[in-house]
Amino acid sequence: MSSNYQENVQFNAPSAINIAYNEILDFPAHWHNALEFTIALKSGCKYRVNGVLYELSKGDVLLVWPQQIHETVSAPLKGSVFVQFPSTIIENNLDLLSITRFMYGYHHISVKKEKELANFISDKIHELTDIYESSYPLSETKCKVCIYDILLKIGDKVIKEKREELNSKSNKGSIFKYVHAACNYIVENSTDDLTQAGVASQIGLSTYYFSKIFKSYMNMSFPQYLANIRVRNAIRLLSDENLSITECAFTSGFQSTTAFNKAFHDITGYSPREYRKLYR
Repeated sequence: MSSNYQENVQFNAPSAINIAYNEILDFPAHWHNALEFTIALKSGCKYRVNGVLYELSKGDVLLVWPQQIHETVSAPLKGSVFVQFPSTIIENNLDLLSITRFMYGYHHISVKKEKELANFISDKIHELTDIYESSYPLSETKCKVCIYDILLKIGDKVIKEKREELNSKSNKGSIFKYVHAACNYIVENSTDDLTQAGVASQIGLSTYYFSKIFKSYMNMSFPQYLANIRVRNAIRLLSDENLSITECAFTSGFQSTTAFNKAFHDITGYSPREYRKLYR
């Protein structure tokens, strides 16, 4: 990630949402903490996300999630419309946050293969655009309702797919409920001195079984998930220059600056100090 540059997305008041048509035929690799959803208005739009090239046909949707490196390889003038919105829309909702591991791997929605979903997202973004450009006093809230509708639709899809995958391995349909409860508990208590045994006990499972189903479902271990949540906490804190990096580390839940620096670099590709400079 360090070979690419961070875009510090500035959101337009009052909606905290940006909507625009592409006016540039290509744009170099970059990343930001905002979510960016794109609809192809013309065929031939080429984008790269995390090193994978996607060529969009008219009506296709591209999903770029926070901190993912992406670039516009080539696109016709005004060949797409994109909406950017802050990651707090997800982070302030524990149920959405708990399934980000699945959602963040989902990028290309083809109108040929997933017509209903692609059209739903396209319609919602066009509805959002109309609201965004209106003078309606509650436009910010109405825009966010459209975004939540999109996120819920995507969330339902990835949960269904993952649940079916897990149910093929196990007849116990309650696995998702246990993992979901664990994720919610971890997020709510991430600044405390959490242990895997403590979380397992909290949701009523043995440490061994909890470790097994958590890693199977989340594709990462409990320590990795906890570190990800704490790094997200730290990213928000680093924007406050009145706080030292050490204060950010301990306030976000890390027990040492060494562990904080390693986890932060592993997840973002930057040291906390470098990240703060980029934000500035």
